[in-house]
Amino acid sequence: MEPAGPCGFCPTGEAQPARYTCPRCNVPYCSLRCYRAHGSCAEEFYRDQVLGELRGRSASPSRLATALRRLRQQRETEDEPGDAGLRPGPAPGGMPPEPVRDEPAAVEQVLGDLPGACPPAVPTRIPALASLSRGRTSPLVRFQLPNVLFAYAHTLALYHGGDEALLSDFCATLLGVSGALGAQQVFASAEEALQAAAHVLEAGEHPPGPLGTRGAMREAARILLGEGPANQKSYTLAALGDLAQTLGRARKQAVAPEERDRLYRARKKCQFLLSWTNENEDALTPLALDCATAHRAHTVAAEEVAALTGELEQLWGGPLPPARRTLIEELPG
Repeated sequence: MEPAGPCGFCPTGEAQPARYTCPRCNVPYCSLRCYRAHGSCAEEFYRDQVLGELRGRSASPSRLATALRRLRQQRETEDEPGDAGLRPGPAPGGMPPEPVRDEPAAVEQVLGDLPGACPPAVPTRIPALASLSRGRTSPLVRFQLPNVLFAYAHTLALYHGGDEALLSDFCATLLGVSGALGAQQVFASAEEALQAAAHVLEAGEHPPGPLGTRGAMREAARILLGEGPANQKSYTLAALGDLAQTLGRARKQAVAPEERDRLYRARKKCQFLLSWTNENEDALTPLALDCATAHRAHTVAAEEVAALTGELEQLWGGPLPPARRTLIEELPG
């Protein structure tokens, strides 16, 4: 149900009919411009929903779905694709806020708290997106970020921050888990991008690592969420910049032309996503919400499987079903 009455942020005498309502204070607004004027309040709501969803306790599915629907409606109706009303700000490479430190695998584990690791710095020189692409950027580009960040979180945790002696193995795992980097794969949604990476791990093609599939999903969401509304893109920029440098070093060491070419393409992809993220910070919150929802769904599914397995083992009296009894036995002679 659309809000009735005029927008609460339009200039006096120019008020337009309200099309949306702030999910936190219910003030009506009409457009992206007015949403930006009230962005801090709305952004805190979406941020709370992501953190609550990641903790698996405080987020209401109906409120989360409403938040997602409002964000998508604004993306579809505004001229600027993917605009969710976040205001760009400085991007220091600091640690995450206190509310997420109670989790066992918080984002600092991936971005610098591993043994021997230093937090990757936010790149200081990022080329304009227009200088890297002549045509209009596909709206599906955004969905490559969850896939790349899932693989980054998994690989960084697996190799304890990226030992230089294991650089070749690091990049092989990274490109194997991330279809966006290793196979130029395109995704139609954040859920599809995460499931593609999760399927690689669940199929046993690469070691599961300390995070597992759910942990990597959670860390991807946290990286997208960033340090806060004013510095949201800092973690994503730091991760992509670190990936581009790592792939560049690996390419210098590679001998086979095919491997050098594959690493080159992956590095160029990271550089493109770096420029895209720098100019589309407002698309990160919807992606973080999508990742948090996928993480929660994956968690619920895993809990259901575990419960069913427990019931079957109790029924069988062990981890395997009992041997089938012979109903008709042929007598000798």
